[in-house]
Amino acid sequence: MNRTPGIIAFTALFACIGAPSASELFILQSPAFADNALLNRTYAGNDAKNANCPGKNSSPPLVWSNVPPQTQSLALIVHDPEGNKGLGVTHLVAYNIPASTTGFAPDALRDGKGFTGGNNTPGTHAWYGPCPPPGSGAHHYTFTLIATSLPPTLPAGLTREALFEQLKGHQLAAAGLIGRFGQ
Repeated sequence: MNRTPGIIAFTALFACIGAPSASELFILQSPAFADNALLNRTYAGNDAKNANCPGKNSSPPLVWSNVPPQTQSLALIVHDPEGNKGLGVTHLVAYNIPASTTGFAPDALRDGKGFTGGNNTPGTHAWYGPCPPPGSGAHHYTFTLIATSLPPTLPAGLTREALFEQLKGHQLAAAGLIGRFGQ
C-alpha cells in the first residue's frame, strides 16, 4: 500500500498548524565560537596547581533569542561529558536568570553577574573553564540554556542534579551550543 499521499497531507497540515519557523526557534549562540567549533585557549581554566588549566578562565559571551513567552526564568548548564574519564565534569550551574535577559557579556559567567550560582564539579559557583588532560582529545563542552516557568527564587548552591530536580515539570524549552577544547 502506498502511504505517500497521507504523509504529504500530514506534513502539509503540520506545517500549517504551528511548526515553528527557523526565525522563531529558541536559539543559543556565541559571538566567540560557532557551534561545535574549538574554544579559544583564553576560555580554559586557570589553576597554578593544575598544569591542565593553561587558560585565563574567561567565560565566553553568549546570546539567545526567541525565549518562550511563558518563561519566568532561565538556567544555564555547561557540562563536559568526556571529562573525569567519561563520568563528566560540570563547569557551570547558573539559574534564576531573568527571562528578560538576552545574553551574557564576556566574563559575566566568571564574575557571577546576572544569575544565581550553583555548585559545579570543581566546587565553585561560577564559570570554571575547561582543563582536559593532554592526549584526551577535544572534549565537548555542552552549553544548555533552559527556559522555565519557575520564578527566579531558587536557593544558591544547587548542583546540576539538584537543579534538574527543581526544574522537572517546569521546563518549557531548551537551546544548546557545543564548544570543543583539547590539548
